[in-house]
Amino acid sequence: MKQKPKFYFTELAHSLRVEVKNLEALSVAQIVAIEQFVKERRGIFDFSTYSFVLQKKLTFEEFVKLVEESSLDAVVINNPLKVEAERRVSFGQYKGVSYSELPDSYLLWLKSNYHGKERSYIDAELKRRRL
Repeated sequence: MKQKPKFYFTELAHSLRVEVKNLEALSVAQIVAIEQFVKERRGIFDFSTYSFVLQKKLTFEEFVKLVEESSLDAVVINNPLKVEAERRVSFGQYKGVSYSELPDSYLLWLKSNYHGKERSYIDAELKRRRL
């Protein structure tokens, strides 16, 4: 029997993250369909973490509706993230925002492009989110 993709949705302050918990059990066609779904919404799919982010922030209900209206046959599970107060960004467009509230897409960009004094905070947040 063919498995359905299991999307674990986590809503962050400025973005969302969706982890595909059973990616290894899916067929190539299903994975291609997920990639296409993400690409059409200008998102980023990260195979190393089995997760994707979308540029537009959506609520859980909006994301469920988006999946239902697509050709994907997937199970969507709400996975709320408990965040604690932590260091805040001191530069750029997210200056003053807590690292735990940064969009995954921005953290992934920082991972490849930022080498300043706050690198350890970025690395810690990436590790916490398993990105």
